[in-house]
Amino acid sequence: MAGLAEYQALFTWMAVVSAFTFFISLLTLPWLVARIPVDYFCHEKRHPTPLKQTHPILRIVSLVGKNLLGWVLLLGGLIMLFIPGQGLLTIAMGLLLMDYPGKFSLERKIVRKPKILNSLNWLRRKVNTPPLEIDAENAD
Repeated sequence: MAGLAEYQALFTWMAVVSAFTFFISLLTLPWLVARIPVDYFCHEKRHPTPLKQTHPILRIVSLVGKNLLGWVLLLGGLIMLFIPGQGLLTIAMGLLLMDYPGKFSLERKIVRKPKILNSLNWLRRKVNTPPLEIDAENAD
């Protein structure tokens, strides 16, 4: 019966992590989506952010924090694919936050999916932010 107790502890931790991720995504997603510039996906290359010109220590701290939050959202979104929650949208926001090679082209592909774009624009409407624009000429 020791195995059953181990599984109960594992399921308890999974439930706690799931609930934590769910609430983090509920609190951060509308704010993060509202901060995306309207024309962010209309350009071939991403424009540098003002953060790159700030103090190096502040930049490193914010990059680490942004990437950690991105990983939490990504992992939480993957979990939410199997439990209640906005899994695909949470995955998309996690990927938008993290830094990795090929990120911008992946972001553009994901956001061009009608369900993702409609969900992002729905969240933007909730916080009175104009909808995201996509470059219709290069849309999939």
